[in-house]
Amino acid sequence: MPRFSVIIPVYEVQAYLHECLESVLEQPFTDFELIAVDDCSPDASGTIVDEFAARDPRVRVVHLAENVGLGRARNAGLERATGDYVIFLDSDDSLAPDALRAISDRLKNTGGPDVLVYDYVRSYWTGDTAPNPVTAHLAERGPASFSLDDRPGLLRVLHVVWNKAYRREFLERAGFTFAPGYYEDVSWTYPVLVTAESIAVLDRVCVRYRQRRKGAITCSPGQRHFEIFGQYDRVFAYLTAHPETARWRPLVFRRMIDHFSTVFTAPDRLPRRSRAAFLRRARTYCRRYHCPGATPRIRTRVRHGLVRLGAHRSYRALHSARALQRRVHRAASATHRAVRAAMLQLHYRVQRLLPLREHDAVFSAYWGRGYGCNPAAVEAKVRELAPHIRTAWIADPAHHHTVPPGTRRLTPGTAAYWTALARSKYLVNNVNFDRRLVKGRGQVFLQTQHGTPLKRMGLDLVHRPSAVGDTDVRRMLANCDKWDYVLSANRHSTLVWERVYPAGYTTLEYGYPRNDVYQSATAKDVARLRESLGIPRDSVAILYAPTHRDYHRDQRHAVDLERMLRALGPGFMVLTRAHHLSSAVPVGADSSRLVDVSDHPSVESLCLASDVLVTDYSSLMFDYANLDRPIVVYADDREAYEATRGTYFDVRDFPPGAVATGENELIDIFATGEWHGPRSARLRAAFRERFCPHDDGGAAERVVRHVLLGEPAVRPRAVPLEERRPAAAPPRHEPESSVTLPTSAV
Repeated sequence: MPRFSVIIPVYEVQAYLHECLESVLEQPFTDFELIAVDDCSPDASGTIVDEFAARDPRVRVVHLAENVGLGRARNAGLERATGDYVIFLDSDDSLAPDALRAISDRLKNTGGPDVLVYDYVRSYWTGDTAPNPVTAHLAERGPASFSLDDRPGLLRVLHVVWNKAYRREFLERAGFTFAPGYYEDVSWTYPVLVTAESIAVLDRVCVRYRQRRKGAITCSPGQRHFEIFGQYDRVFAYLTAHPETARWRPLVFRRMIDHFSTVFTAPDRLPRRSRAAFLRRARTYCRRYHCPGATPRIRTRVRHGLVRLGAHRSYRALHSARALQRRVHRAASATHRAVRAAMLQLHYRVQRLLPLREHDAVFSAYWGRGYGCNPAAVEAKVRELAPHIRTAWIADPAHHHTVPPGTRRLTPGTAAYWTALARSKYLVNNVNFDRRLVKGRGQVFLQTQHGTPLKRMGLDLVHRPSAVGDTDVRRMLANCDKWDYVLSANRHSTLVWERVYPAGYTTLEYGYPRNDVYQSATAKDVARLRESLGIPRDSVAILYAPTHRDYHRDQRHAVDLERMLRALGPGFMVLTRAHHLSSAVPVGADSSRLVDVSDHPSVESLCLASDVLVTDYSSLMFDYANLDRPIVVYADDREAYEATRGTYFDVRDFPPGAVATGENELIDIFATGEWHGPRSARLRAAFRERFCPHDDGGAAERVVRHVLLGEPAVRPRAVPLEERRPAAAPPRHEPESSVTLPTSAV
């Protein structure tokens, strides 16, 4: 008996069916059967499922003799299900990677509840995604399993069948089946939830809910949307037949009115001539099933009252009035912003006429994301070596807490911000300031950059449309003309910067100030950082830091981190950090061995705390090499990355350590110890010699003495690599790996 029966009804989805089926069959968790029900589909969907069944014995196909609709097609699959739990999936949606294992683990940890509710994300045809707006109801707090009385808010979660796993014995005992017609989820979901004796939740996205441009029921206008009324008849008939569920009538009643309102106001469901009839029918149902209950907020009461009255014109007028109110508010806000911006620019022009403040310096990094990178290291050194210079840091208010107490905080777009840009002698950034900045006479702009370039930059992206995006090349070069100094960590960077950002600046090949900490940190500092991140003693902490993919809207991790950790055993943990342009988070981030550190303010601290770096084409590898700790390159999409973004050299030919081109190979590198073996050490030594000549711990001081204190420029005499003593990772006992090596890696 399999753990899961995954039931997929199939009808006119040939364009999406491959992705749906593959999302199930490619799950690392394999204890399931897939029952595809061909609802007499007129397209090639039936042939597609037959092809999958011929290749994979887990696929069972049911061909129906006539089209019976979504509900009855699910019933046909349910009749043939043999799994402990039943999962429904629509054939244009898909499972998230490793969702089945997460669902199985949660079912086990919660004692095998009747129903497990999990999260989803809407995936639009434009490539955009949107989270579940009521995901807070899925928080894994309190008892592992519970009844609906403990969490009535679950009735607010989207009433669909595909965001739940159902114990098959529970379904059979209660005799649940799907009704025919549209909105069949309604007459299934409410009875199931109010009947289940034990419910659990999984706070993890397990389904990608496709929002199609055309073809979906929810965006197909017609009279069949009136079938929603029959579904609620079935719901209330069930509540009447089961008196023990009567306490849920008020809440279900409110949800019914909300649902009627949604269908009525949706622009692409009801034909215009049918709207009045729909609301009159809704009025009848409000009177038929009305029951007192909790008082909703005033806006909801008004909406419900209009539905009960069947006042379709009033409802439409109210709906239109609210839409007009929103438009007026947006227009007023836009006008206010425009006037404010004009006043600030006038203020800026006046400030530019005033004398420079010779002892003021303003800093920023990563478009206001907080205190960090090279500008932060320079700012700290300014306070140490040049206390007469007053420093200020530009950051969004959410990041003000990262700025040290002795540094003035500035918020972008304020009068103080524009005053600082107009009158500060020194401007320091690792990107660019506001494009409206006009560098005044006597101002000094230090562009620190934020990494050694492996991926192509600047003018080298002009003929790479997926990478250059909407970048205005003229504006980019105009920004370059404002730079007086550009920092470089090595000769490679110098040659690249001067070619891709051609301007009249002076290159300072001094090393990167942000890397100074690797030479100054102590063993106590490392131990403190590891403790703050929850890294157990003797555990190998892997810092996984992939770079941004220009050719992917969805920046999901290329590595199945949970699978890797299961293979390597308890002696390993992963700190995963998304690129600053990415919003991706790892799956299963609740694990104590898989920690999302994307919001940590200091990547340097993460490097110090870790034992090894796993990355792809990120410039972090050049910085991490200064620690002389192992680096593993994971280059599984080299050809695609080269075709879209491009690199200045093939990192596989000159790597800082072991290279993996697939997930099994990556696991093998750690399981065999190759990640920190002698070959990796030799590769790292050659890499450091080429790219780390100046990062000896004195870069920030060299910058401050020359740029801000005016000392003569001298070619730095960096400490030789063999004489440097970077902060070492703590000694550890070699962890035992529980991995069974993949056949391809043996």
